[in-house]
Amino acid sequence: MKNVAEFDQFADSYDEDLRQALSVSGEGKEFFARGRIAWLARRLKPFGQPVRSLLDYGCGVGDTTALVRELLGCETITGLDVSVRSLERARRNHGSNTHFFLTFDEYIPDASLDVAYCNGVFHHIPLDQRIAAVAYIYRCLRPGGMFALWENNPWNPGTQYVMHRCRFDRNAIKISAPVASRLLAEGGFEVVSTDYLFFFPRYLRALRSLEPFLVKVPLGAQYLVLARKAAKIDVVPTARQTL
Repeated sequence: MKNVAEFDQFADSYDEDLRQALSVSGEGKEFFARGRIAWLARRLKPFGQPVRSLLDYGCGVGDTTALVRELLGCETITGLDVSVRSLERARRNHGSNTHFFLTFDEYIPDASLDVAYCNGVFHHIPLDQRIAAVAYIYRCLRPGGMFALWENNPWNPGTQYVMHRCRFDRNAIKISAPVASRLLAEGGFEVVSTDYLFFFPRYLRALRSLEPFLVKVPLGAQYLVLARKAAKIDVVPTARQTL
């Protein structure tokens, strides 16, 4: 992942940088954040398991916390990030005795969490560190726990343009859904679904009711790879670098 200093420099300007980048879509970050969590809730529902505890991997300033609590009903949320300045904002705005914000060094994975949520983080992780990131998340989850990996779709021209406009995404190493799925599978996860969302900008919002029927078309602005840790762990597999 980018070093701490690089992320810290964007901690105070993150909201404005993202607002400017997303302005071409006609929507703000809240629209996309709510859409992601609502879709995840929909995908988790058939598994019939309550989401009591959640890991927000790469939580940034912690603004997803309220949505996770509202739409998933989480009792405890653990946000992890490399940026100390971002974590300070997260603790100030969202911290409580059930919502924790820590650096990766401060948190010890203990195979106890129900769901891991990660949005737009893996494209900041160097290729040779992505396997280790998946292994870390694997160790955080309980047997049967779910990993929701959201990423920006490099096959969507609009996404390419938005990322180029965004200061902290401009030099990111994008990852496609097939590559992400293979990465998780080689890290020991069972990939249960891959969905593409956010097809229509605001000026075409009348068409958004069609999106649930388009989730398998690989052209949405973002995608979700939903994967599950085996309910019974015999041997933890060792992932190979295939990126």
